[in-house]
Amino acid sequence: MNVDVVIIGGSFAGLAAAMQLVRARKTVLVIDANSPRNRYADASHGIFCLDGKTPAEIRATAMAQLRAYPTFELMEDSANAVEATGDGFKATTEGGHSLAAKRVILAMGITDKLPDIPGVQERWGKTVIHCPYCHGYELSDRALGVLATSEMSFHQAAMIPDWGATTLFTQGQFKPEGETLKHLLTRGVTLEHSPVVEVLGDGVEVEGVRLANGRTALIQGLYVGPRITLTSPLIERLKLEIEETPLGPIVKVDGMKESSVKGIYVAGDLSNPMQNGTFAIASGTMAGVAVHRSLIFDA
Repeated sequence: MNVDVVIIGGSFAGLAAAMQLVRARKTVLVIDANSPRNRYADASHGIFCLDGKTPAEIRATAMAQLRAYPTFELMEDSANAVEATGDGFKATTEGGHSLAAKRVILAMGITDKLPDIPGVQERWGKTVIHCPYCHGYELSDRALGVLATSEMSFHQAAMIPDWGATTLFTQGQFKPEGETLKHLLTRGVTLEHSPVVEVLGDGVEVEGVRLANGRTALIQGLYVGPRITLTSPLIERLKLEIEETPLGPIVKVDGMKESSVKGIYVAGDLSNPMQNGTFAIASGTMAGVAVHRSLIFDA
């Protein structure tokens, strides 16, 4: 199969890129196994005109609109290799397909590495969350906690009092000092240094956390800034340049979303230092436009 552009990853960023390209009358193949980072969330909030829609609903709407364009195609598969050829790239999939493309957009997202604390994983994306703009309003006017995973958690804890009374659980490792501590106290943040060892509650609800010293702190929502990891083998195989952020590595790109390998573009959480649905859509839109222009001016 020969196409103008292969997009690996079919969530918000990948489909936003595809929309720009099919409207530019380019042939586009999206390879996607439909396991997006946001699959744990019941709703996507804060996205203009889509507030409250589930990630699956947004994807289904995007797919329906893209399928109206004759140059769009979806392959439900996973890409396991991408390599440069003389005039573009060759991609192969786990299902045994081989594809030739002039450009490649990587939009397969990243993986969240959550703290290994009982009760966190099963509530992730519901009452254990990371982004107040995405999910914070639904947890308003509750006793809230921030579980420190890095010094960036101080920044997060300073924000959360706008939604509810906030306790920063430092885990005995990340202790704010100086002006940072002063700012947190000014914001009304309570500090708890005994580590959280379990999240408590019925079903997905949070009713409190058990501390290492035996006490229970009563909260009804918990913020966690997970470490992010790049799990796709394509990044290493393509030898893409990596950029470190406070929460973990992302792929380094220029202002037009092109990576260190010419012709390989990277969109969404995989290349965004700030990550949510809106930024993913904007990133994908930029990548799609940039790829189209490259096919004209860099051919």
